[in-house]
Amino acid sequence: MKTSYVPRGVCATRIDIDVQDGIVRSVRFYDGCPGNLLGVTRLVEGLEIDAAIEKLRGIDCRGRGTSCPDQLARALESSRERGL
Repeated sequence: MKTSYVPRGVCATRIDIDVQDGIVRSVRFYDGCPGNLLGVTRLVEGLEIDAAIEKLRGIDCRGRGTSCPDQLARALESSRERGL
C-alpha cells in the first residue's frame, strides 16, 4: 500500500512509502540531503517494516530530536498502525 507522510522538524518535506505484505518496497524523500536520503532509501527497501523501524527510530540530526531516518521510522509506524 502506498502512502505519503509529512515529516516534522527536518529538511525533507514529504516521504512516499510503499509497504506490501509487511515489507518496505519503496521509499522516496522530497527535499533534504539527496545522497544521504538515497542511501537510507536503498538500505531499507526489502526490509521487514519492524526491522526498518528498529534501525531508524531515534536517530538524531544536529540536536533536533529527530532526523529524516527517524521520520521515516515514524511514517512506517503510522502505516503499520493503519494496517497498510
